[in-house]
Amino acid sequence: MEDKAKLVTPEVEVKDADVRINVGNEGENGAVELDAVRTNKGRAAAQNTCCDDDTKWLACMEDQFQKKAKPDGKIHLEDFKDVLGVRQSFFAERFFDLFDKEKSGNIEVYLLLHGLRTLANGAPVEKLKFVFDVYDIDGSGSIEREELKTILTTCMEESSLFLGEDHLNDLTDVMFDAAEKDRTGSMTFDDLRQVVEKHPSVMENLTLSATQWLKTSGPPKKEEKSWRHKLTWTYFRNNLRKIVFILLFAAIQLIITIYTIMAVLEKSSSDPAYTAIRIFASVGGMLLNFNCMFVLVLVLRKCHSLLRSTPLAAILPLDQHITFHKMVGAAIGVSAAIHVGGHIAHAVYVQTVTPEKNMTAVDILFTQKANMGWVAGTAYITGWPILGILIIMTICSLPFVRRGGHFEVFYWTHMLYVPFWILLIIHAEVFWYYLVLPLTMFIIEKILGSRLIKKARYGDIFVTEVGLLPSGVCHLVISRPDNFRYRPGDYIFLQIPAIAKFEWHPFTISSAPEMKGHIWLHVRTAGHWTKQLYEYFSALDPIQENPDKELKMRQRKSHARASWMPGKRQSQFKIKDKEELKAEKRIAQVMKKVHVKCNIDGPYGTATREIFETEHAVLVGAGIGVTPMASILQSIMYRYKESKRVCPNCKFSFYGVIPDSVMKLKKVHFIWINRDQKSFEWFVGLLNKIEKEQIDVAFEEGKDLEKVIDITLYMTAAKAKTDIRGAGLQMALSIIHRRDKKDLITGLSTRTQAGRPNWNEIFSKISEERKGKVKVFFCGAPQLGQVVKKACMKFDFRFRKENF
Repeated sequence: MEDKAKLVTPEVEVKDADVRINVGNEGENGAVELDAVRTNKGRAAAQNTCCDDDTKWLACMEDQFQKKAKPDGKIHLEDFKDVLGVRQSFFAERFFDLFDKEKSGNIEVYLLLHGLRTLANGAPVEKLKFVFDVYDIDGSGSIEREELKTILTTCMEESSLFLGEDHLNDLTDVMFDAAEKDRTGSMTFDDLRQVVEKHPSVMENLTLSATQWLKTSGPPKKEEKSWRHKLTWTYFRNNLRKIVFILLFAAIQLIITIYTIMAVLEKSSSDPAYTAIRIFASVGGMLLNFNCMFVLVLVLRKCHSLLRSTPLAAILPLDQHITFHKMVGAAIGVSAAIHVGGHIAHAVYVQTVTPEKNMTAVDILFTQKANMGWVAGTAYITGWPILGILIIMTICSLPFVRRGGHFEVFYWTHMLYVPFWILLIIHAEVFWYYLVLPLTMFIIEKILGSRLIKKARYGDIFVTEVGLLPSGVCHLVISRPDNFRYRPGDYIFLQIPAIAKFEWHPFTISSAPEMKGHIWLHVRTAGHWTKQLYEYFSALDPIQENPDKELKMRQRKSHARASWMPGKRQSQFKIKDKEELKAEKRIAQVMKKVHVKCNIDGPYGTATREIFETEHAVLVGAGIGVTPMASILQSIMYRYKESKRVCPNCKFSFYGVIPDSVMKLKKVHFIWINRDQKSFEWFVGLLNKIEKEQIDVAFEEGKDLEKVIDITLYMTAAKAKTDIRGAGLQMALSIIHRRDKKDLITGLSTRTQAGRPNWNEIFSKISEERKGKVKVFFCGAPQLGQVVKKACMKFDFRFRKENF
């Protein structure tokens, strides 16, 4: 039996060699039926497009529609929207209207499912006809200019895209210019089809599965939590340093355990229960001695940065030091539980088995009667506050505290390490043997990072400029001492006494080391301190060297701007709504001059220090994770430009070919992923400069443009070409990009891609370039990092991650 879709359109015949659509036949229930008459070739093609995902999706839709249906077998608009997952009411109503001819506000479920099956299994031209019907709001058989403008406006709302009225008119015009040949002011289905045929990618996207095209919820995909991939050779090779470290750490724990058990057994009593208790308490204690020392070694940041400049950087897993710090912290918790459990068991044993000692368990655990410990028998008394501190630090280190907007709680409770170590030295007789060397190095690091030493070395440091950017991002320009040296991607700890006198927070340096006189930081509002930072600089008045002159200049610019605006435009300039005033206020605060005292500690190295030792680098930044990539890109372009600089008279090269010891880079791919449009404003100026510099270098050499840096941008909130809610807008944006060689969203020559990256497709193209060994550097959300890492494993790319 042929599937039939219920559509509300006049009778239209699509002339095609393989497909003919007759629309307008009245069905039994007053609904309009779409009869798809295909040749054998057309039917085979349609069947090929129906993949397994479509079958699962249709089954899911049938189940959900049946659950939402009323007792009479009909479904209403709101339920229809919920099932299809359509956020914007405009498209929901358009979809619904195409299946509800009688405008009764409800549809027979079985008729709706028939239509969805035809749509899912249909040929590309059938799907395009459905798009046309959605865009044809009044059902006249043609799309008027205002209809298309309404559709594009709705598409922009769906994609969280904000463009001006002029841009909207331009988008509408280019679509009509491309489709309308007879200049009648309307676009027929044939016109639309001819436009789409000029864009093969759009027609190709119409053959994708309905789950992708309609963007429905579909059957939920269960995340694979299998550990089998960790047993593969690829995983082992890509995580060799991490695996070796974990194995060595486990081996040390095992050796300590075996050694302690043997030592206890040599002095064991005849009572096996007492021996077992002693083994538990002793093993836990010895493991605590080592782990409480080693957890400190893993946070010696200056030592780690120095090691990155040595051959040991290729052996030691320095990038995972925070991960291992957490792992050792968990081992401390387990060791403490074993140790405390053993001593509690010992106290109960003494009370019950040896009553002649005249000591209760309470006496042993909470007094000095047992006389245990090398400092006045205080082992038990000091043990309880040690345990309390450990519990507090553990709870306040959990992600829901640390990343839940309560970083200050995590920070200040971690300061309890001072009494923790003091009590441990008093508690355990041999612990100071373990601690003395790392503690000495830690104290030296603290002294070198102190305000007194920093002031003696760098002098006074100030925030000289500040920019309040969209999404709560604060751009800080900090005066840079001449002797402050760092590498691309490094980070510093920042303290601003005017906000908090004792708090230091880490931020990646977003400026290039070659930039003299100042450094940049981009700080996103994500917690209490960063919120205070944004509010403080928002309320701070800028420094004006000559306020009268600046005021006159503003008045002159305002008068000049208003004077050339004719008629209606001039009145629109004078009368502004709240949103316009808010935008102007924000722009007025961008890069205002300030003079605020601050202190910095660093720099500290990250995985990105390997960038210039890489042949083919892929930089992936997500959101504010772009900050280290910004520093790297600027540094790469600086070195590249210097290598191309020659004397205009004698053609003498001042820098010469960059040796491999300085930079091995042959190719860089930069991928930046943001959710919304305004986030691109953080570094769009920098990216525009990089694009122009590459063109300038090619022009000076008289060669064709061969980009050293390829830039790709993704906006995840934007609806892709595979989505009916974004197809028209994306097609119009593509036409404008080809016409103007400029992206309408960012202003770059690089076209902003809608939706999420297809990593398999991206890495496949990169591997085909064969520019050398590929290494991917990632900075962003850990969840996305796992996705990128898995894709790297498929293509045998090295992966380096920096968490921010």
